Amino acid sequence: MSTQSQDEILFLQDGALAFVTFNRPRARNALTWNMYDRLLDYCERIDGTGEIRAVILTGAGDQAFVAGTDIAQFQAFRTPQDALAYEQRIERVADRLERVGKPTIAMIRGYCVGGGLSLALACDFRYASPDLKMGVPIARTLGNCLSMSNYARVVDLVGPARTKDLIMLARMLDAREALALGLVNEIVPANRLAGRVKKVAQTLTTLAPLTLRATKEAVRRIQAHRRLAPGEGEDLIVSCYMSEDFRSAVAAFLEKRTHTWTGR
Repeated sequence: MSTQSQDEILFLQDGALAFVTFNRPRARNALTWNMYDRLLDYCERIDGTGEIRAVILTGAGDQAFVAGTDIAQFQAFRTPQDALAYEQRIERVADRLERVGKPTIAMIRGYCVGGGLSLALACDFRYASPDLKMGVPIARTLGNCLSMSNYARVVDLVGPARTKDLIMLARMLDAREALALGLVNEIVPANRLAGRVKKVAQTLTTLAPLTLRATKEAVRRIQAHRRLAPGEGEDLIVSCYMSEDFRSAVAAFLEKRTHTWTGR
């Protein structure tokens, strides 16, 4: 693995706290396959380190937590299995993050979009600055869809009607709207955000770890019980990712031009 690849996502342990930083600020921390895979590794490391009692995830710079998956990677998609493997990868990572036995906090500046929103929703807490821009604007950008479990994570927090409003209208929520919908726990001025999140994390390290673990696992099991079985919804994923619209929209996005939707 190159040094550059190693630097795309960083891990730091400071006493009882672990920090995971998405580190591609020039690309608004858009996720590469390597970043997804290494986040899986970090989850294992966190659960395997007894001294760690809370985890903070953040994006490098002040423009984004994560502005989705790096779209250039979609140019390689050719078969239905490419599409299914991609959504399975995101779901595997989000599910593993959700299963981390320690409390997790997403500290969000700027854009929290697409795959970035899926990761933030897999955390236990979300704190954001007033410049937050949160959404899943795929109906405007690429014409793809989410995995069924990632749709479920949005529905769990905001309900079916507001999920449709958010995704079908390709809305980008500001901080006030995201807070009102319950997608974030608190909005904190940017210059105080890191201090506030660290204070919350430190509070969590002083509380009963078995109670915290049991509570988050109980909530996860209740939510998982209501979700579709693995494999359900694959027809929807393939219908979007294998479409002419998706292929053309990816090219248009990368070339910074407008795509006209055809429904094919």
